[in-house]
Amino acid sequence: MSEGGSQDATGAGGPGDGGQAPKRRAAQRRKQMLLRLDPLVHDALARWADDELRSANAQVEFLLRKALSDAGRLPKGAGGLPRRGRPPKSAEPREAAGDEEPPGPEGAGPHG
Repeated sequence: MSEGGSQDATGAGGPGDGGQAPKRRAAQRRKQMLLRLDPLVHDALARWADDELRSANAQVEFLLRKALSDAGRLPKGAGGLPRRGRPPKSAEPREAAGDEEPPGPEGAGPHG
């Protein structure tokens, strides 16, 4: 770890960063907290998160942001939820996407 504990989990703060990277990364770092839940509440939350294709952690943050927004307490400077998972499809379709049919079972192996 670097002096003063300025190194984050990604290893930022190494030589050659000009002393700017740790400050910039510190503003982007997400806070961590321990949350104790009743096991049945956790199970219900995990099922709900699974239904919406989110992790339990992302579901908790989604619900907290919604509650803060509904109460008018969400800070204006709060960034959006971080995008996770697969990136969105590109706007341009692939050239051969509509021209070829996917291979069937007979086209699965090399032709003899």
